[in-house]
Amino acid sequence: MKTNEALLNKNESRKNSIINHEEIGDNHILTSMDTPMKSTAFLISDEEKKKRIAFHFTEIMDTLGLDLNDDSLQGTPDRVAKMFIEEIFSGLDPKNKPKIALFDNKYQYDQMLVEKNISFYSNCEHHFVPIIGKAHVAYISSGKVIGLSKLNRVVQYYAKRPQVQERLTNQIAKDLQEALDTEDVAVIIDAKHLCVSSRGIKDDTSATVTAFYGGVFKQHKKIVELQNFINS
Repeated sequence: MKTNEALLNKNESRKNSIINHEEIGDNHILTSMDTPMKSTAFLISDEEKKKRIAFHFTEIMDTLGLDLNDDSLQGTPDRVAKMFIEEIFSGLDPKNKPKIALFDNKYQYDQMLVEKNISFYSNCEHHFVPIIGKAHVAYISSGKVIGLSKLNRVVQYYAKRPQVQERLTNQIAKDLQEALDTEDVAVIIDAKHLCVSSRGIKDDTSATVTAFYGGVFKQHKKIVELQNFINS
């Protein structure tokens, strides 16, 4: 009797866990400001990671019933492994963080600078399907300025990891605040999530917008000014 009761409790617990995971995935819950990483994440080399990913992706393809002897599929596990490490999840590795050089604001430009429509591709951490969007980044110099391309690179760095859009927005903003030594940073992200458009509700027309306003950008007049810049 006790064995049956324990089994029922275990099955109920597993059922509740599955339901909870589904709710988290569908409700877009943010678990932390930092990307959840194991402390041992960088104890193995990129080449070893590629080998492990290729092995496991081979198992996934085999489980799906795909013929890995087919000429078109033979190299897929290796291609996926290389893509994961060198491209779409390269932002997980701190060694790929862009080096930011600052320059004196010799023009004495004291108004907002806006880099808008920065295209990026990320991946939803709940289903590992693409997030496709544009980021708008603004800051007001505290005496130093950053090369324009570095704004794009910071966006790409944080986008190239399993993400939640709210976290992506905050990570970009916080990094720029620290690098530029100013609170006066704003980030707006407008993106489409394929976990919404290609599965689940399958809504192909909706988009998600998130924003971070720091320092003077918390003022209504600055938000309006920023919106005018973006929409011009």
